[in-house]
Amino acid sequence: MKKGKVIILSGPSGSGKTTLHKELLASRKAKNTLVKTISFTTRARRPGEKHGGDYFFVSPKMFLHKKRSGHFLESENVFGNYYGTPQKSVRELLRSGKNVLLCIDVKGAKTVRRKFPEAVTIFIKTPSLKTLAQRLKARGSEEKKTLQERLKTAREELKAAKTYEHVIVNDLLRNAYKKLEAIVFTEISKTPRKEPLKRRKNARRL
Repeated sequence: MKKGKVIILSGPSGSGKTTLHKELLASRKAKNTLVKTISFTTRARRPGEKHGGDYFFVSPKMFLHKKRSGHFLESENVFGNYYGTPQKSVRELLRSGKNVLLCIDVKGAKTVRRKFPEAVTIFIKTPSLKTLAQRLKARGSEEKKTLQERLKTAREELKAAKTYEHVIVNDLLRNAYKKLEAIVFTEISKTPRKEPLKRRKNARRL
């Protein structure tokens, strides 16, 4: 059986990566081809989120216990909350021929890439930091201090964009989605590669 591929989707908070991730997984093309793993987190559940559907919501004590026992492929503390990708489910899905779409931050992506150097990497960004700030403010859930922290982190994360194979500028969600879909399903159809494809310095951004 052909082994599945790991596809990493990263980008700053407010870039739209989570929305794009959900839309892609819900598409007809993704059925029986592209799957997600349900991550663990210690943050509070947001309205409409389901335990075991969006995340496994656990206590910090439980999360750290799982981390010590090697449960996670990658885990990070993001703005005071822990997030972790379960290792066993990812490896089982890949062995069964499924392509796994991971929506994780830059630090987590770096960890996964060490373990899966052949992973496909896609970075989502806004046209500017000003646009990013506007989107974060529009959420209505960010305190001024938290907003500034997210923007500071975004500046650092944007520096990592050059290490990704593909960079998508999310100016309009519909356009960004089309670009993401084209990249993902083109990569899935390719013959598995043994070495990661390094993004050229002057590669064209989408």
